[in-house]
Amino acid sequence: MRHSFPSRRTFVGLLSASLLSGGLLPARSVAASYRVITWQDLIPKGVPYGEIVGPGKIDAVNDTWVPEFDANAKKVNTALDGTRVKMPGYIIPFDVGAKGVTSFMLVPYVGACVHTPPPPPNQLVFVTTETPWPSESMWDPVWVSGRLSAKSMSTQIADVGYQIAAERIEVYEW
Repeated sequence: MRHSFPSRRTFVGLLSASLLSGGLLPARSVAASYRVITWQDLIPKGVPYGEIVGPGKIDAVNDTWVPEFDANAKKVNTALDGTRVKMPGYIIPFDVGAKGVTSFMLVPYVGACVHTPPPPPNQLVFVTTETPWPSESMWDPVWVSGRLSAKSMSTQIADVGYQIAAERIEVYEW
């Protein structure tokens, strides 16, 4: 009687599938999947965006418009905290080296924080990456994928409601 054994690749695949279904292997061994979110998802349910931005005022010394935000501007969607997300946006660079950008603000529209007043904190994401994003691609829209943290911070540009340690950055194509 002749026995037929599966190939090593088949065996490892079957073993992995078996262990994963039983929860015996860590989730990291499975290819990362990301939840695609939009900027609207960053605003907690029931918080109307129209009430976030107040009238603002002119800073005559710095010749800029300073927006005034109501209490809703700092409210973040804590349901997304710790979620692996993929979201689009534009880069406002913070740390730029010879190999590219390693930290930046992800903003919802071109020129936010540079040519216009910053959006409210719950519409800003501070991104860090171990793999620098090329400087020549800095002005292209991007997809940023990683674990979202609903943790606020202050930067020299604006207060920020979220942070992501980017696992992947790619050009946004629509």
